[in-house]
Amino acid sequence: MVVWSSTIRSIAQPSLTNILSKPGAIQAICKNVAIQVRHGGHGPRMMEIQPSRFQWNKFKDNLHFYTLVGAIPCIAIIFITNVFIGPAQLTPIPEGYDPKHWEYHRHPISRFMSRYIFPTPQQDYEKTLHVLYVENEKKQLRFLEEKVENLMKERRDYQAYYYRPVTAKNLRVSRAATDFLESLWGDN
Repeated sequence: MVVWSSTIRSIAQPSLTNILSKPGAIQAICKNVAIQVRHGGHGPRMMEIQPSRFQWNKFKDNLHFYTLVGAIPCIAIIFITNVFIGPAQLTPIPEGYDPKHWEYHRHPISRFMSRYIFPTPQQDYEKTLHVLYVENEKKQLRFLEEKVENLMKERRDYQAYYYRPVTAKNLRVSRAATDFLESLWGDN
C-alpha cells in the first residue's frame, strides 16, 4: 500500500485527479493486467453438503495402528514360542521335590501367565473362604438381631425399637396405641 501511494505521488501529483476523472481511464490502465479466473471443475457449479467422515477415518486409523502395535507382536511371540520352545514333556517327579502350581501347565505361555499374572489356586481358595466367613457372620448377626427384637417386643422394657416416651401431653395417644397393639398381638 505504502509503495503504491508513494509511487503515484512521485509520478504525477497534480495531474492524477485529471487522469482518473476521464471516462474509461481505469479500464485503459487495467487493460493489460491479467485477471485470474478459477474454474472449479467440469461438473455443475455446486457443492453438496455431506456429513463429516472424520470419526470414521479416525476409528480406522486407530484400529490399524493398534492392530500393528498389539496384535502383530503377540502373534510373533506366540509363533516364536511354539516353534523354538514347544510344549512341555511329561517326566517323573524326583523324590522330595514339590512341583509349583505353574508347572502343571503344558504350554509355555499358559505356564508364564499362571506364574506371573493369575492368582494361585491357594489364593483363590482363601478368598472364597473369606467370602463364606463374612456371609456366615452376617447371617449370625441377623439372627441375633431378630432374637433381640422379639425379646424386646415381649418384655417392653428397653429404650430401643419399641420405646415411646410418655409425657402428660401424649399419654392418651400412647395408651390408645398400646391398646391397639395388644389387641393385634392377642394373648401369647
